[in-house]
Amino acid sequence: MKVGLYFGTFNPIHVGHLVIANYMADYTDLDQVWLVVTPLNPLKVKHSLLPDFHRLAIVKVAIDENPKLRASDIEFHLQKPSYTSTTLAHLIEKYPNNEFALIMGEDNLRTLHKWFNYEQILSHHKIYVYPRVLTAQEEIEVMEIGSNVIQQYQDHENIIFCEDAPVMKVSASFVRQSIKDQKDVRYLLTDPVRKYIEEMNFYR
Repeated sequence: MKVGLYFGTFNPIHVGHLVIANYMADYTDLDQVWLVVTPLNPLKVKHSLLPDFHRLAIVKVAIDENPKLRASDIEFHLQKPSYTSTTLAHLIEKYPNNEFALIMGEDNLRTLHKWFNYEQILSHHKIYVYPRVLTAQEEIEVMEIGSNVIQQYQDHENIIFCEDAPVMKVSASFVRQSIKDQKDVRYLLTDPVRKYIEEMNFYR
């Protein structure tokens, strides 16, 4: 089985995340997409970050009815902070019959060369890249770096650019702030996620 790994804190998981995950599962050759919930780094306490098990639970309720999507807590059980190459090694050992690929936005691809063991990742795993609507600050950074970072990967055999993937300019921080300000977020979150957050009184 060919599995795409979509990493994130998912704090909380919103429609933007789900649109990308569903696109990768339905419109590419991936059989499943696993949403890998990134655990809280004990050395970097963020008060806005929900506990690991709650973020995992929210992802599970968000994708409960989609058999092509799955929530993964693999990084909860690894040394923190966990490197992607280490996570991949553990998944390969645990699921030797699966072929694992990565899913990332163009912004992450621009900094891939800074990742631990990035050359090994590039050599052994496909990477599915979706476009991202950049913030003003990110646009400045891209202009400073130049577009050659992306261009150098254009013809790489293991990188698949999914340029027609639908992308929404919505962030988890915007969702959290909207909830705090008591705005209507019914169209930013699926109903099960919204109800879970409301019942637990999160982000208030």
